[in-house]
Parts: sequence; structure tokens; C-alpha cells
Amino acid sequence: MANPGQPGGVPGQTGGTFTPVPPPTPGVGASTTAAATTSSAAAPPSNQNLNQISMVWHFNMSSQYAPMSLVARLIRMTAREYVALPESSDVAPQHDQHQDQHHDSISPFSKDNDAVTDYLLKRGYTATEATFRKEIAGVDAKAEEEENKRLKPAKYGQAYDHFVKWVEGSLDIYKTELNKVLYPVFVYTFLDLLKLGYKEQAGMFMKKHKDRFERGYHDDINHLKLIKTWKQAEDNATCQLFMKSPWRVYLSQFAAGNLFSFLERDSEECGNIVGYILTTFCEVKTAERGPIEQFSFEAIYRQAQNLDLDEIDAQEGIPGLQTGGSFTLNKDILDNGNNATVKLGQAPMDAELREEVLSELQDEDRLNPPREGVGSLVDEFNTMQPIKKEAGDSPPKEAIPLPPSRARDVVMEMQKVRENRDRFKIEGRTGGVGPGVSVLMYTIHNDLGSVSSMDFSKDQKLMAVGTMESYIRVWSLDGTPLESRQPGEQSVKVNNRKLFGHSGPIYTVQFSNAISNLNRKLYDDSAEQPETHAQYLISSSFDGTVRLWSLDTWTCLCVYKGHYGPVFKLAWGPHGHYFATGGADTTVRVWAQDRASAVRLMVGHDTPISALCWHPNGAYIFSASDESDKTIRMWSLATGSCVRIFTGHVDYISALECAPNGKILASADIGGNIFLWDIAKGERIKRMRGHGRGGIWSVSFNVESNTLVSGGADLTVRVWDVEMPAEGSRTVAPGDAGDGTIVAAGSGAGTDGKTASTGAQGATTGAGSSGTGKKKGKDVMVTPDQISAFPTKRTPVRKVMFTRMNLVVAGGCYEKER
Repeated sequence: MANPGQPGGVPGQTGGTFTPVPPPTPGVGASTTAAATTSSAAAPPSNQNLNQISMVWHFNMSSQYAPMSLVARLIRMTAREYVALPESSDVAPQHDQHQDQHHDSISPFSKDNDAVTDYLLKRGYTATEATFRKEIAGVDAKAEEEENKRLKPAKYGQAYDHFVKWVEGSLDIYKTELNKVLYPVFVYTFLDLLKLGYKEQAGMFMKKHKDRFERGYHDDINHLKLIKTWKQAEDNATCQLFMKSPWRVYLSQFAAGNLFSFLERDSEECGNIVGYILTTFCEVKTAERGPIEQFSFEAIYRQAQNLDLDEIDAQEGIPGLQTGGSFTLNKDILDNGNNATVKLGQAPMDAELREEVLSELQDEDRLNPPREGVGSLVDEFNTMQPIKKEAGDSPPKEAIPLPPSRARDVVMEMQKVRENRDRFKIEGRTGGVGPGVSVLMYTIHNDLGSVSSMDFSKDQKLMAVGTMESYIRVWSLDGTPLESRQPGEQSVKVNNRKLFGHSGPIYTVQFSNAISNLNRKLYDDSAEQPETHAQYLISSSFDGTVRLWSLDTWTCLCVYKGHYGPVFKLAWGPHGHYFATGGADTTVRVWAQDRASAVRLMVGHDTPISALCWHPNGAYIFSASDESDKTIRMWSLATGSCVRIFTGHVDYISALECAPNGKILASADIGGNIFLWDIAKGERIKRMRGHGRGGIWSVSFNVESNTLVSGGADLTVRVWDVEMPAEGSRTVAPGDAGDGTIVAAGSGAGTDGKTASTGAQGATTGAGSSGTGKKKGKDVMVTPDQISAFPTKRTPVRKVMFTRMNLVVAGGCYEKER
């Protein structure tokens, strides 16, 4: 007899389906059924057929906890499947004397069921045979079934605990697949407890196990944990989806065989309860493939053959219900050509704010008329914020709810207009040649390798660094004292401050929006001029928290908790108020400044988040994932869904930045590559190379979105032509500088796109570079779209930023030994 624990060992499980094959529909395939009847129904089932029935029946019915109605249903299914039992027959099977006595005592009894009773009596299952006859005779076996289950409500929790323990102790090669079974068993166990009237036990079960699924099924859990009674479950849309459709799970043949063997072997501990849940509410199907695990042979083989791992997994779960994994999400988006509708236009300004800013700009033009050849502030504002009814490419106002505007917002919008008008304009490049870009470099000395993150305020007045020692340090860039509103600190005159509160390394720090203030008092009736400096700083840490710091009192205002594990990246939204975080738990979360819990949760990445940025209109967020994922995802803030997936990186993605025009995304990795992406099409535009290996840590676009600046571990700041088409690359040989030094094209002061010679200390290094900035043996490939390179002495560049005036600010930490 075939082993029921092995895939395909149970005859009749067509297509690898775990659930028994349903009985033929009456009236369908009558001729086929009749043909089968001629040979099989006229005689008792053979020993082979009885053995086949035994395997399927024994798995489901070997315990006193098996539901009575399920017994009859599965017996009918297996009998019709393996004995070819017809729906109706005029040929009566032969019976022994004992069987005839049962016919006399319980009537009416269909002749179609005689083959079943033959089997039960020959095997000695007299009690089961009697129960089967009761149900056929009209006895309410369902009520008896539910009454039996009510006698042992704790059995559900014990069974699930035992099942979880087995899955967690399984071999790693099967654990990934078996974990997929835990969630549907959890949900249907909870619902079944409610249906049986065990409200208290259902609530305790939900509270005990919900944390396991919060990350992948956040929205579903939020709905289910509010359900307290079966009546509420019947009225809940999420519960209705679970009750109307079975949850489908695909397992490899080996994982399925292990599962079936376990359920039969541990039937007393949990097999019957878990088996009942799987049989009644789920469809566990087997797939002809090897175990699916990150580094399994099956995964490596399919990747090498460019085969799709998602074809079967896309059918998992319930239609209309997100499965929580990224497989289905990847396939849905990529199969549709990354063509989900996105609104990349500028977000419309609030009508009241626009009217007030325009009125103040008119007063400003009257008091300070523009010089000859320079446009007025009103004209510049109308260019930046054109009057249009409802732009088709702009996100709707209600999609991003923002707090009411303040006097600070009016002043900041006025100053943005002024800086945009007076900025250093960078025109389009030709062949990577054009006017040079000025870079102001700030270098930190004697940091002893403790600095882990860095940021500049947008008004270029402050610099903050996060450290491995769990504190933050903020400097005044011009050396002026940092003011404090704390009582007793007004007389303290220091140009730097330390912020303590985290209990682990600081991974990211970022200032809130800021701009230089007006030279005049805007509101005559106000006691003070509205402030436009950076009021807040946010930081993320290994300790799993995000902290909001006041730069007026130099204290922590709020601690945001929600991530499971370290929080690696964060970013303020372009309008303030909202900020996004990404962490080791592979999720992206959006927070409102005035709320302690996240307002959005984005799930889809397979590995921790390595980079994060916002779209300029504030309606979308971009995130990158490290290790094996290496995808970039674009999330809708309004819905929390993924609308674009960008694939192509093969190295750790270390930096992301969206262009101010909202059409281009730049991503950089530790392999020295910068990719430019067309956001609307979801396609890669080109790859730019020139940095040595070790990581590009920061990238930034200019106001016109036609130039990109980057800084990294190869000790250089580089400027790139965004608009120039990709044309391959050029090689800079080791002998170009006369001493084995590699010099990048356009480095130093050269602006003609050709190789310039610099000293050994100003060299551009590549992969495997030595401590002197020299590299021998291999060439560095530099693409023609590099405009210029600014080498430092021994300072890896951690942060670069284009200001609103199109100047570049950069920072890093000097390394004495490299």
C-alpha cells in the first residue's frame, strides 16, 4: 500500500490536491457513471479498493474529535472515487447476514451506500458505521458534532501551539513553505471558535498569536481582532471573504508529504483539529517543484533558467484578499507592465495659502522692485504655481490631508519663490560638458569612526550627525551660538549640542524643512517675525525607535514605536507633517508628526529597507531593499499599495533620490553604479559609472532636474549630466597620471570632458584601492555623462545636497589611515 505521507501516495488526489475529490454532480456524466457501475457496483469492493479508502479515511477520521458530518461526507467522497459508486443504481450489492440486520433496523437506507457499510463492517468500524447510518436516516449529526467540539474548547489552542512548534522545528529547506500554512489555520481556528460560541477563548487565541502575523497581514489582523461575536463576523467584509472561499496554499511535494505525515502521526496532539481546519476551510495543493527557499536548488535553478517562481504562488490565498507576501504583488505589478495609474504632477497649493502668498509677494515687489532684467516675484510665483482648475496629472488635495497653514508657511513659500528666481541656473549639458558646479565641503576630524549618519539643514545653518555611541551631535555651520528656550539656558553660548535618548547606534538623522528668513517684519500686528529655521530633527536607531527632537529646547518631544527591530532609514515628506521610516522588519511606515502610531504600513519587500525617499508632490514614497531582494518600490501614500517596481541592481542599494520635476528617480549602490529611472514608464533610462567600489552614500538633483551630484566611499564628489543619453563608457588606464594613478574624466578643474591630470593625493580610486588613493592592475570605467569629479584628500563623502540656489554642500569624516 502506498505511503499516505508521501506526495502522490494517496490515489485520487488529482493534481496534487490535499482535499478529497468532490462527488460527481447529479445529472452530469451519467453515461460514464453507468459504465463504471457495470463492473464495480455489482460486487463488493475489492481489497485494493478498500485499502485505498482506508488511507484517505484514516487520515481524517482516526480520532474521536473528527466531526460526524465530515465523516459521512468524506466516506461518500472516497467511496465514489475509489469504488466508482454511482449516484443511483438498480443493481443491489450482495450483503451478508449481519448487514441485512442493519438494513432491517434502520430504514430507509439507499442501496448506493451498501459498499460503504461493507467496508466499515469488514474493517471492524462498527461505531462509525452506526454513526453513518444515523446521519443517512436523518439524525441531526451536525448538532452532535458541535456538541462534541464544545466539550473540549481548549483543544483548539493546544492543537495550534503544537502545530506551530512542529513548523518552527522543521528543516529550514521546508520551513519557508510550511510557514504559509500557519496563517489560514490561525484565522479559521479563530472563526470556528466564534461560531461555536467560545467568545472568550477566541479572544484569548487572537491575542496570543496575532503578533506573529502583524507584519505580513496588518490590515486583516486589524479587522479580525475587533470581532468579538459570530454575528459581527457574519457582518464583516473580511470575514465574509474567508468564509465564502477556501484559502489555497501550494506546497512542494516534499513539504506536503511532511505535512500529511505529521498530521497523521500526531493526530492526538493536533492532527485531527488542524486536519479538520485544512480539510474544511482550505485547499492544500502540491506543486511539482523542489523546495522553495532563498538558496535552495530549486530557486537557484529557476533563476538561472529565467523561470518564474511566482506562477503558482500567485494563485495562493483568497481572491480579493492580499496574501501579504511579495510574490503575488511582484507578479501582479510586473505582469501589468508597471502601468498602474500614477499622478506625478505638482501637488496643488491650498487656495487660501496661495491667495495669501500672492498678496504678500505683491507687497514685496512694491517695496523692493526687481532690478532690470529680473522678473518680479509675482511672475516667478505664477510660473512655479500656475493657475489651473484641476490638473489631470496632479494628486487630488484630499489624498494628502495636511494641517491648516500658518504664518510660517506663508513666509517659507515667499522665500522659496525668491530663491528660485535668484538661483544659479544650470542649463542643459552637451556631451557632459558645461559650467562647473561649486561644492562646499565640511570635514569632521577626530571622529574615531563613530559617525554613522549625517544631514544638513536646508537653510545651510546646521549640521547633525548620528553616532555609533547612540547620541546625536548638532553644529552651527557658521559658528554662531545655538539658542535655547529652556529656562536657565538662555545664557549658554555653545556652537554645538548633544542629544541623548537612543540606546543603540543612530542610523539616520534628518532636519525638518527650513529656509532663510525675510529681511523685514511681515505682520505688523505680530510681536515676533515668523520663524523659518529648522524646528525639528528626527532620528532612527538600532533600538527600534524613531525620535522627534525640538531644536528650540534641545529635548526629545516624542518616541515613535512600531517597527520590529532596527530602523535603518527615515525621510521627511516634502510638505512636512509626515515622515516615512524603513527597517529590518522589511516594512515601510508613514507617521504623522502629531500621532504616536503609524498611519500607513507598506508591506512587500523581502529583506530590510536600505534606502528611502519621497516624491516631490508628497503622494508617493520610494523604498529600496538590500540583500536578496534588491528591488525599488514606489508606494502610494493614499492607498498604501505598491504601484511600481524597479529591478536591475545587483549590489546593495545605498541611496535614492527623486528629481524635483517628479519624473526621474536616481538610485545608487555599493558597486559604484547610479541608475536613472523613468517613473511613469517604470523603466531604466541609463546607468552612470565612475565611482569606485565601496559605496555611493548620497545623491542629489539640482532644481532643473538635469544635473545629479553624488558622493561616496571613494573619496570623491561627482557631477553627472542627467539628460545625456547613455553611450557606453570610456576606460581610464593606470598610466594616465604618470604614476599608476587613475584619474576620472573631468576631475579637478577640467570642464572639457577630457582626462585631467592631478596629483596622487587627488586621485580617483576604484575597487580595491589602496590607502594612498592609487590603484594598480584594473581600470575604472567612467561613462561620458560624468561632468566633473572633486577628489578629497582622505575623506569619504557621506552626504551631498543641492541647495535651492543650486550650490552643493557636502560632508564627511576625515580618515587618517586608509
